[in-house]
This record gives sequence, C-alpha cells and structure tokens, in this order.
Amino acid sequence: MVQIVLASALIAWMNFLLLNIVGVLSWYFYILSAMPAHRAEKHGDKAWEDAKRFRAVSGVLLVVIVVQMVLWLWFPIPELTMPVHPNPFVPMIVGLIFAIPLTTILVKGVKDAGSETMTPSQETQMYGGIYNYIRHPQMVGELPWFVIIALFLNSLFLVAYAIIFIVISFPIIIYYEEKDLVKRFGEPYREYQQRTGAIIPKFRKRQKKQATQKSE
Repeated sequence: MVQIVLASALIAWMNFLLLNIVGVLSWYFYILSAMPAHRAEKHGDKAWEDAKRFRAVSGVLLVVIVVQMVLWLWFPIPELTMPVHPNPFVPMIVGLIFAIPLTTILVKGVKDAGSETMTPSQETQMYGGIYNYIRHPQMVGELPWFVIIALFLNSLFLVAYAIIFIVISFPIIIYYEEKDLVKRFGEPYREYQQRTGAIIPKFRKRQKKQATQKSE
C-alpha cells in the first residue's frame, strides 16, 4: 500500500515537472514559428518552411499540456489539491460561460487570418476582420482555454497555474511575434499597433480617428 502511494506521488510530481517543461517548449516553438522574417536573414526561404513545422510542433505540445492537466484527476499532488467549489458543476458552468465568447473570438481570428494561422507566408498581407479591433484574437480565444479546462477539472491549483501561464505567455509571445511583424510589414504595422489594442480594443482612439476623418 505504501509503495502504491509513493509511486502515485512520484507520477504526480513527474507529470507536474513535465507540464512545466512542455509549457516552456510550446512557447519556444511558437515563437520560432512567429519569427520567419528574422530567421530568413540567416536561413533564407527555408525559414518560412520551418515556421510551418514549428507551428505544428507547438500545436501538438499544447494538446500534450491538456492531457497532462487531465491526468491531474488521477495523479494530483496532495499538497496542491483543492477544489474550486464543493459542487463541481459550479466551476463547469463558469467555464462554459467563458468558453462561448472565447471560442467565438478564436474561430473568427482563425477565419480572418486564413492560412497564416498555420502557415506563415511571405505573400501574406495584413488582414482585417476582427484584427481591426484586436491584434491577437487567436491568443485571446485560445490561451484562456487552459483556465476553462482547469475549471472543468475543479482544481483551484490548476486554475491559478493556468492564469500564471497566460499572464507570462501573453507579453513574451506578443513581443517576439510583433517584432517579426514589424519587420515584415514595416511602418503600416507600427501605425496599426498605435490604433489597435493587443488584446483589448482601443475604442476611444478608434472613435477619435473616425471623428477626425469625418471632419476632414
């Protein structure tokens, strides 16, 4: 019996360690996939093909993260086990409430980005649609899903962990991705950054610009 408990604890800690490693690797490969213009200076056109592969690897690693979070149900770390709510249906309902708008934003972002979502291309032009309001709708719609999954698992620790993961991920990924986008699109993208929020719309600036255009 003691051996089973020890084995379970070992698996739980290994799973948590791997969760951290896979999380960092998913950032790493996504950032590589988001910087083809910079990498092209050293690797030439091959950098654009590599970007597609890196993006696919990052996607697979995100799936692995979800699997590792689900494994927490069977192999939790006792010291870190605490429910969000005594009634597991409560966090599930909260998760569903957030899931609907976030999924809508994600789907719209993927649709408006087109093939660029998985295959960065030199021919891609700056796209519109939902991107006229926020610069990173796919991140806004995708990363919070880790919090939703944690809510479905009714794990307060995983909710906190997912929030920390997102808070750290957003600025790092945005910094490197936009560094490459500025290199790809130049001054038009810098102007786009000024008038459009990264994850929250800049309605006031947009309204002010529209008012200026009408007065002219």
